[in-house]
Amino acid sequence: MLNTVLVIAVALVSLALLLTLWRLFRGPSLPDRILALDTLYVNAIALLVLFGLLQKQSVYFEAALLIAMLGFVGTVALAKYLTRGDIIE
Repeated sequence: MLNTVLVIAVALVSLALLLTLWRLFRGPSLPDRILALDTLYVNAIALLVLFGLLQKQSVYFEAALLIAMLGFVGTVALAKYLTRGDIIE
């Protein structure tokens, strides 16, 4: 039962990932694309956690944590670039 639910969840998160990629490429403005990139890494984290539960491997959780840290730094840098035009003062 749990495996069936996990497979359905992986399919739904993969669909969300594809829709987010579509918004990243077709976004009408730069803030929309930055938000799509932020959502993309959140979906990637969810997908890795689901794969970790499905495969019963802890390495997926470590990779999800690494993506979360890099995604946060990337989002902050892009937001700072968008507001100020420069990342490093």
